[in-house]
Amino acid sequence: MSAQTPPRIAFQGALGSYSHQASLNARPDMIPVPCDTFEGVFRAMAEGRADLAMLPVENTTYGRVADIHRLLPESGLHIIDEAFVRVRIALMARPGVALSDIKHVRAHLVLLPQARSFLDAHGITSEAAADSAGAAADLAQAEGSLEGVLAPEVAADINGLTVLARDIEDLDHNTTRFLLMSRDIDQSRRGKTMITTFVFEVRNIPAALYKAMGGFATNGVNMTKLESYMVGGSFTATQFYADIEGHPDDPDVARAMEELGYFTNMLKVLGVYPSSTDRG
Repeated sequence: MSAQTPPRIAFQGALGSYSHQASLNARPDMIPVPCDTFEGVFRAMAEGRADLAMLPVENTTYGRVADIHRLLPESGLHIIDEAFVRVRIALMARPGVALSDIKHVRAHLVLLPQARSFLDAHGITSEAAADSAGAAADLAQAEGSLEGVLAPEVAADINGLTVLARDIEDLDHNTTRFLLMSRDIDQSRRGKTMITTFVFEVRNIPAALYKAMGGFATNGVNMTKLESYMVGGSFTATQFYADIEGHPDDPDVARAMEELGYFTNMLKVLGVYPSSTDRG
């Protein structure tokens, strides 16, 4: 009998990316499956090349991750957990290179301004790269290079680089929230506080959103997130993405969701999962 294939987890980005870090933190026993795009992550799941998917949805500094709210309802996947990763930036270089040797660094465009104080203090110029983990992989192959890369520390471990400085980010609270997704539904009560995530489209009637939200207020259900986004290229077909505290079987949540249904054309639960202890 052949050994069972180890479970795999897919994410967007290269090995050593923050999505890889989130995957390692949440499921250290799973084999990472890096994908170039979010669509690639969904294909890996659909084709059975991955058992779980780790997807970023929002960042405390930059807000919503582009396109992800549009893609989630179409993915056929279900949220089973959430994870939070503090964006810690490390400066890395090839072995033998000292901090005083570094005059130029490469990193993803969003990382560079987050380490501006450190770079300016050391007189280091910067250049945007397609992604930080990929820049680390490129540097590992560039013999004799005195350049540096800003990336998660795990990228240095993977590529054999030396970390010259840690936690050089200007903000010590910058955090990305990720969703762990599965092909299988799991709405069991797996935590003291549960989160229910859903998307909906309100009916085209006066004050539809106000009326739809009224049920959550009157039933005392805490809505921790509500975002709107356009679908189908129409200014009228607005959908909403929401997180609430509670389980669909809770009487107050059930009443609120029932009332929401009266004022929506579409209502789809994306997942029911434990609230992370890392929630601020």
